[in-house]
Amino acid sequence: MAYEDALTLKERGTAAVQDATGRAGKTHKDIVRHILDHVKAEGRNALTAPEGKLICDVYGIAVPKEGVAATAADAAQLASEIGFPVVLKIVSPDILHKTEAGGVLVGLANAEQVTQGFATIMENAKRYNANANLVGVQVQQMVGGGQEVIVGAVTDPSFGKLVAFGLGGVLVEVLKDITFRLAPATRDDARSMLDGIAAAEMLKGVRGGEPVNRDALATLIENVSRLVTDFPEIAEMDLNPVFASKTGAIAADVRIVLDFSPPVERYCPSQEDIVRQMNRIMRPDRVAVIGASSEDGKIGNSVMKNLINGGYQGEIYPIHPKADEIMGRKAYRSVLDVPGDIDVAVFAIPAKFVAAALKEVGQKGIPGAVLIPSGFAETGNVEGQQEIVAIAREYGIRLMGPNIYGFYYTPKNLCATFCTPYDVKGKAALSSQSGGIGMAIIGFSRAAKMGVSAIVGLGNKSDIDEDDLLTFFEQDDNTEIIAQHCEDLKDGRAFAEAARRVSKKKPVVVLKAGRTSLGARAASSHTGALAGNDRIYEDVFRQCGVIRARSLRDLLEFARGIPKLPTPKGENVVIITGAGGSGVLLSDACVDNSLSLMTMPPDLDAAFRKFIPPFGAAGNPVDITGGEPPTTYQNTIRLGLEDPRIHAIILGYWHTIITPPMVFAKLVVEVKEEMKAKGIEKPIVASLAGDVEVEEAAAYLYEHGVPAYAYSTEIPVAVLGAKYRWARAAGLI
Repeated sequence: MAYEDALTLKERGTAAVQDATGRAGKTHKDIVRHILDHVKAEGRNALTAPEGKLICDVYGIAVPKEGVAATAADAAQLASEIGFPVVLKIVSPDILHKTEAGGVLVGLANAEQVTQGFATIMENAKRYNANANLVGVQVQQMVGGGQEVIVGAVTDPSFGKLVAFGLGGVLVEVLKDITFRLAPATRDDARSMLDGIAAAEMLKGVRGGEPVNRDALATLIENVSRLVTDFPEIAEMDLNPVFASKTGAIAADVRIVLDFSPPVERYCPSQEDIVRQMNRIMRPDRVAVIGASSEDGKIGNSVMKNLINGGYQGEIYPIHPKADEIMGRKAYRSVLDVPGDIDVAVFAIPAKFVAAALKEVGQKGIPGAVLIPSGFAETGNVEGQQEIVAIAREYGIRLMGPNIYGFYYTPKNLCATFCTPYDVKGKAALSSQSGGIGMAIIGFSRAAKMGVSAIVGLGNKSDIDEDDLLTFFEQDDNTEIIAQHCEDLKDGRAFAEAARRVSKKKPVVVLKAGRTSLGARAASSHTGALAGNDRIYEDVFRQCGVIRARSLRDLLEFARGIPKLPTPKGENVVIITGAGGSGVLLSDACVDNSLSLMTMPPDLDAAFRKFIPPFGAAGNPVDITGGEPPTTYQNTIRLGLEDPRIHAIILGYWHTIITPPMVFAKLVVEVKEEMKAKGIEKPIVASLAGDVEVEEAAAYLYEHGVPAYAYSTEIPVAVLGAKYRWARAAGLI
């Protein structure tokens, strides 16, 4: 089908396009490919409105009746056939922003107005760009009514193709109320987008307004997603405004921007290869230390000490060009001199020597290198980093770093780092892009007695990054939760695919640094301009089931607390508190963390009232008041655990002489264990207000499976909220 024929068909309507497609044996993709090839041949990077409308037709995207007129008389005739009122728009491959050029007129009510409008638009366009190729004027059915929204797509450097949805028309630029999902988007993704904007209630009908057709909007989002997935050269796309009503959704304007540059090739080893190599790196039986030293203060000396003093039971091979023995172990001039296999090489030499040593690692067949040295891309030495990556690719070596503190893997008593040893074993795996954050992770974990399976530094991420770690920890039986700090994701698409898979099995928590940066970049469409970097991270994390931490403390508390809590079986949360003030703050925190405070049924309300004084308050929060003895706490907590309608409990303790902090802590654990023996387990978190004695009580509670915090109403609820976010995303509630 010729390009010109396709445009002619477009002018006759969608039915003609579909008919001709069938007769000619062409698929819808064939038509779109023909149009895009034509645009590329002409050296353009944007589609004209008629081209965009034709593509919408073949992808099931509803658009108004329209046609292109080359003369004023043709425009008047087309308008009469379409029916008044109509909209006129300039058609020119050289004028993308038609409104700025004075190339749009709306509400033309008769043939005379259309004739005059045609002349006005052509004059404005010539004045705006004297050299523009003016194809003609688009005559379009004027549509309106319902809610104006925007549906679009954008290409993110890290995440690739994303679809977008938000409020449209002028509001899109004013409110920037928009949400993104990875393409291809599922029907569930599309539906979640409708609820993912701040103005979601407007779509449901407010102040007597009619609700929009959600199915029609979801289908529109899916079709846009399918289009940009099928044709990667579509860099940006706007349908704005889309008029959404109870009867359907119709796109009044289409803007499509193209990029014919070949996509950047990314190194993407298979999941099986990642697991095979990461298992040898993270759980090695034989470690070489390149740059090992007997001299105190040297990084190579610290690495050797940590490996030996940390209790690592595997073989350790010091590599030094002159030494015969280091710290009681035979030293070798090169890894090539070491007999047998080596699983991983830890580099503790200056950056300028890394490339040569890495070649020897490759020749030895060592699958992994841990590059502690700095002096690469972070200092501007991009070429040096590219050189070691090229060597690694040549020999099939996976690189951790450079510019890192190393890593810990506690099940093997492995401290492959120059930092302090760490030996509190547990089920939390943590990683950081920053060395300073890594030290904070170590310090917090030690102070809080949080057991970890691993702590990993990623540094410059020349190769191994967050998705490699996710793939390793997914199959690591020693890990139950994964918490990661990152400043960027060099391959957001690979991360998202891994996170979506892993989060179904284990909670994934991410602290994305730089969330307040606008991340603005030049864009030709509304969708592209609104794709602020952090907005995309927020939405993609949600789509993939990732729990987002807003601060370093959140990251650490979630890693520590989430594994302590059993998975809730429903959404009903009840607060039991000894202080009304705490109850109010805890309620606020529930709202902030998307927790649902249970509406207390009359029978349950009466049951709670049996245990609290008349001046207390049942309902939710249940305020037992501060002067109550330990039995009141026991009875109300027991009731909350026993009733199957309650799914999680938040405790607000107020320090009193009648029920001292440790008395409170022990009775909570006692009731919890009593119910556990009966097969009843529910998430319980606690906030303790009082003098310093509450610190010991909080620690006791935590040791016995109740995340508890002195002097905070926000943190315990945030931990519970994080557990709920994971359980919802994993489909467990």
